[in-house]
Amino acid sequence: ALPIFTPLECLTSTGKQKICLLILNQPLDSNYFHHIWSKAVLRACADGGANRLYYITEGAQESFLPDFITGDFDSIRPDVKEYYRNKGCKLIETPDQDFTDFTKCLQILLRKIKEKQLQVDTIVVLGGLGGRFDQIMASVETLFHGVNVTPLPIIVMQEFSLIYLLQPGKH
Repeated sequence: ALPIFTPLECLTSTGKQKICLLILNQPLDSNYFHHIWSKAVLRACADGGANRLYYITEGAQESFLPDFITGDFDSIRPDVKEYYRNKGCKLIETPDQDFTDFTKCLQILLRKIKEKQLQVDTIVVLGGLGGRFDQIMASVETLFHGVNVTPLPIIVMQEFSLIYLLQPGKH
């Protein structure tokens, strides 16, 4: 029998999933942010996602440093960028306009998982389901790209929504 994938397991206190966290530039939910952060073995922000991380961790930013921040850096605030640079966070510029910041960050995240030989069960993305409809559809499109480059499940969460791309087969 195939193992059963439970997308919400990353939210449970008993869940044993090892996750990688990718933060996008949309409001973060403080109800589960800290829980997800604590379970992550690798943490990344896509461009303005660093602003969101900076604000949700106000007063305790030093305890919440991402492993890296990627993007064309058109959304990250200069003071936030400087803060994370000074704290030793890796800033990886990805100027390619053919892909979204989410897609580019995901590609780098997957490369880092491989380089570090991390054992990961799921990639959790915070944000990506709010704002303009074209932005939401871009998140869905990235899930389609994702299945071509990794067998790892990718779930996107924001507020009360969670999306995951089902592969052909029984569900």
